Amino acid sequence: MLYDFAVSLNRSQKRAILLCIDVLLIGVAHMASHALIMGSASLWALPQNLMLDLAAMLSTGVVLTVLLGLHKIKLNAYEMQGVIDSAFVAVVIVASGLATSLLLPGIGTPPHVYVVTGMLFLILSVMVRLLMRQILLSIYHRGSPRTSLLIYGAGQTGQQLASALATDDAVQPVAFIDDDLRLQNLTIAGLRVHPSSDVEALVARHQVKRIVLAMPSVSHTVRSKITKRLAPLGTEVHVLPSFADLLADTGKTLSDTHRIDHNDLLGRENLEADLPGVSDTYQGRRILVTGAGGSIGSELCRQLILHKPECLILLDHSEHALFCIDRELTQIADGLDIRPVLGSVCDKPLVREVMQDMKVDIVLHAAAYKHVPLVESNALAGMRNNVLGTKCVADAAREAGVERFILVSTDKAVRPSSAMGASKRLAEMCVQDLATRMENTRFSMVRFGNVLGSSGSVIPLFQEQIRNGGPLTLTHSDVTRYFMTIPEAVRLLLVAGSFARGGDVFVLDMGKPVPVYSVARQMIEAAGLTVRDEAMPDGDIEIAITGLRPGEKLHEELLIGSDMLTTPHPKILRAQEEHLSEIEMANVLSSLRQAVENRDCGALHSILSKWVEKPTTKEDIAAQL
Repeated sequence: MLYDFAVSLNRSQKRAILLCIDVLLIGVAHMASHALIMGSASLWALPQNLMLDLAAMLSTGVVLTVLLGLHKIKLNAYEMQGVIDSAFVAVVIVASGLATSLLLPGIGTPPHVYVVTGMLFLILSVMVRLLMRQILLSIYHRGSPRTSLLIYGAGQTGQQLASALATDDAVQPVAFIDDDLRLQNLTIAGLRVHPSSDVEALVARHQVKRIVLAMPSVSHTVRSKITKRLAPLGTEVHVLPSFADLLADTGKTLSDTHRIDHNDLLGRENLEADLPGVSDTYQGRRILVTGAGGSIGSELCRQLILHKPECLILLDHSEHALFCIDRELTQIADGLDIRPVLGSVCDKPLVREVMQDMKVDIVLHAAAYKHVPLVESNALAGMRNNVLGTKCVADAAREAGVERFILVSTDKAVRPSSAMGASKRLAEMCVQDLATRMENTRFSMVRFGNVLGSSGSVIPLFQEQIRNGGPLTLTHSDVTRYFMTIPEAVRLLLVAGSFARGGDVFVLDMGKPVPVYSVARQMIEAAGLTVRDEAMPDGDIEIAITGLRPGEKLHEELLIGSDMLTTPHPKILRAQEEHLSEIEMANVLSSLRQAVENRDCGALHSILSKWVEKPTTKEDIAAQL
């Protein structure tokens, strides 16, 4: 009966009930304060005077409740802001009662009676709302069993998830799990925080069916270790959407989770879902990853170890980056042979020694300088590392009889406008040249755009600027970029490498280019803030337009030519592009080495102007239409 009555009420009726309750509570609070301070006989001794100040307080209370919208706040959303509004109403009620007693002679009510009236009203108002909230939730949840779940992670994201699920009809959070000793044994958002050692007992006690990992910012490795630890419990393990997912699909919220398959952690089965037999390419092989400490290189290593190669060789010139990825992989590699090598791809003796002594089967060449403005102001160093370094690794792979060589390239290599893009285009040409003359080694390359979350990309920059209070710096309001998450890009790269035949230029389908301005707005709003602009001058964070940097394009491209071939995978295409002859390539590399050794920027500019495709102009676009 109560359930039928509760659900039958419309919004206006619910608001009227709450308004009447507030009016009633003012009267109850005032009479109770009279009785407590002046005795119950005072209620009958001065009924006319009591009614005068009570009428003033009731009128004031009704007006304020309506103005503040207290009666419009949904019970399941009544939290701290509602309490603050109720306190404000209580203070003004006290003031109105005092003013009435001073203006109308003969009332004779002591001032502290009004103070007690305000305090009692605040206590009763909050208590009644919380009690009604609990009763209504019990009524709504009656007869509909809720799935018990644990929230792994008691940080801000976990707290937001607990609040979002507090009134959910389908699930019921029962506790937090967190490895942070400072949070354990605390009560947050009404839930106790337990150490991870209590998970098994909590699952049994509350008959937990689902555990949600509320740690979207932790690394894939940490999430994998936690998931593997939870696997024996037999519960569903879900994970909150990462920030990249929230950005790519604005329909998702923090209460949306997706289930993790314990047997499918971005590993063998995931590649098998893309193309059966792909994992066989890497299983039992000796694989060299250059730039192993970088964003793409480190994710390559994480995904490769799940395909059980015989040996994984990590080459990087950054001691710290190499130390970090080696330590991370060693913890999760289950005895896999991992060989960290500290050194540069431009060190010919070192690269040859690694290829031959370690009997490398597959090379994934991800080492490169990639920061556009930095390489623009250090073009000679960029050419040495990106072009001559690629040539060094590719030649060593050819001499050692490596089975596959896969170059990780970028959309900035397509008709480049920057020194970094030009260096990657020349690196592509080196690989294309070797591919035409090699029979044993399959040389190929995979070209894709920006990856969300990689070092130096716009997403981490915007995140840091939001943490610092802004402004978010954008080079142009109309700039667009192709975006893909790091795991997705790496997975497709490994798939493309598995069916490379030699000389292939694989292009990943990056979807439609995304306006970076809209990305900036979404990130600000996702942080619970507002954009400061002409329409909202009082917003939280401004988006400042700084102008295109040297070498930066307004729009990126993925193809040099227009001829495309399909591949066995729908998101991977094979481009057909012209390349330099062996003699031309030899002349380019000879001139480039001389320019780098002589620190001759003028000669470098002449080389790029002669041999690298020019950026597309408005006239070129018009001619194609």
